[in-house]
Amino acid sequence: MARDAHDREDLLRDARGLSPRVELAVGRGSEAFTLFAGFRGESLSLYFGQDRVYHFSDRGELRRAYLDDVLIKAERGRLVAMSRERSASEVSLVSRELSAEEAAALLDELKGRLRALSEKLAAEAYELVGEEPRGSEAIGRLLGWLRARDDGIRIATSPRIG
Repeated sequence: MARDAHDREDLLRDARGLSPRVELAVGRGSEAFTLFAGFRGESLSLYFGQDRVYHFSDRGELRRAYLDDVLIKAERGRLVAMSRERSASEVSLVSRELSAEEAAALLDELKGRLRALSEKLAAEAYELVGEEPRGSEAIGRLLGWLRARDDGIRIATSPRIG
């Protein structure tokens, strides 16, 4: 959604609530992507390019995601999709709970994404674009967070950080 759709350079510079934070160019060729990762305490935010954003609670549970202009939020352990519908006179936000199958597919896709990222970081198949604060070991912390989630991601009870 609009308030989180910033350029990666702006996030690296301006997302001071996330510390440490890091921007990486990951992979090579057609599989390459830009990653922004930032921590707020033990909570993590991951931006895979412009269209895939995931926010996790301090327990590593998925609390929010932005996927191709659709906001996904956790509510009572379930995922709710919120999308904008425009008419001639207004814009409204329409919500619907994801089915069990849709939620499972989203979590499977996320698990695959996180596994691939962990492998690329472990193989040092990335280029450091920037890190704030410098020397904060953000990549090592991110890799540790990813490895701790090898068994998958659970859905938070709330979209809030706490």
